[in-house]
Amino acid sequence: MKRTSKGASKAGSKKAAAKKTPVVASPELSSIRERIDDIDLRIHQLLNERARFAQQVGDSKRGEGLSTADFYKPEREAQVLRNAIERNEGPLKNEEVVRLFREIMSACLAQQEPLKIAFLGPEGTFSQQAVLKHFGHSVRALPLPAISEVFEEVQAGHADFGVVPIENSTEGTVNHTLDMFLNSPLKICGEIELRIRQHLMGRMKGLQKIQRVCSHPQSLAQCRQWLDEHLPNIERIPVSSNAEAARRARDEDGTAAIAGEAAAEVYNLGVIVPEIEDTADNTTRFLVIGRKLFSASGQDKTTLLVSAGDTQSPGALHRLLGPLAANDITMTRIESRPSRKRKWDYVFFIDVVGHAEQPPLSTALAELKEASTLFRVLGSYPAAVL
Repeated sequence: MKRTSKGASKAGSKKAAAKKTPVVASPELSSIRERIDDIDLRIHQLLNERARFAQQVGDSKRGEGLSTADFYKPEREAQVLRNAIERNEGPLKNEEVVRLFREIMSACLAQQEPLKIAFLGPEGTFSQQAVLKHFGHSVRALPLPAISEVFEEVQAGHADFGVVPIENSTEGTVNHTLDMFLNSPLKICGEIELRIRQHLMGRMKGLQKIQRVCSHPQSLAQCRQWLDEHLPNIERIPVSSNAEAARRARDEDGTAAIAGEAAAEVYNLGVIVPEIEDTADNTTRFLVIGRKLFSASGQDKTTLLVSAGDTQSPGALHRLLGPLAANDITMTRIESRPSRKRKWDYVFFIDVVGHAEQPPLSTALAELKEASTLFRVLGSYPAAVL
């Protein structure tokens, strides 16, 4: 039998003792942890108390025969988030505070039944990220293959609300969304501003093995300069969504995709080059669509659909905008689209600051209605909080 020297045996015993000796926290650190535990307990108790009050609100509304969609009050949620920002003294950033309160409201609202939110899918798109940013994770997100289907599902009542892209800070308006409002009775209930970070992703490790790049046409356009510089001779293939591009990158040799981080996670792709968008503040604005208008939140926008009898006549647009200027109304966006009634005839989509039911905007809209042959308030809704 092999013998071990006493020295070696003692050294081994010391090592074993060192491994077994627990690390003892200092009295100061232990005290801080105890205080954190106490705060966690109080937070948990308050969260449950808030949820119980939310249940009582839901029970009261159900007694009035209201549906799940009637429990959602975008103007109230916007006020809660703005109050959270106003009283925030740090060290948490405003974005983090808003995200926490959004999830609290989402979880409390879902105590009755989760909201059903339709969006332009599939999973892993920026539209899905917009849904989660605005409604939180305690909703049923319903991915659909086309913007028109989002409108149809909400109008039919199969979804409580929908989320659709309306414009990008780099590439401009999503015309398909605008055109849907020409014949749809749906209303705009909110807006979401989402910072867009485009990542080049795939199964390959570097740029050398990329044979083609797939993405939604808007994303390809948002990364045009980067692609021209780093992949000038590589084929660019437009597809229906960034998630579809990620799926192809997963299934096809030599295919890379441009998409968001969520798509990389869903389709198990590696990010080859992060944040390849051409502008640092690349942002997409989304609209929340529903079946009714909501009350004022205090910081609102209103979207109008208007037209004059003959949009080719001199001063037609000036006559439409005159009431807004006369009442000191700030216009933040205007877009023209074919009316589809006759050639060279147009309608105008106008975003203004204020709520349609409150002066001075209500006064301006009454005057604008008199000057228009087509006048519709598509929505008065809370401006995006962050």
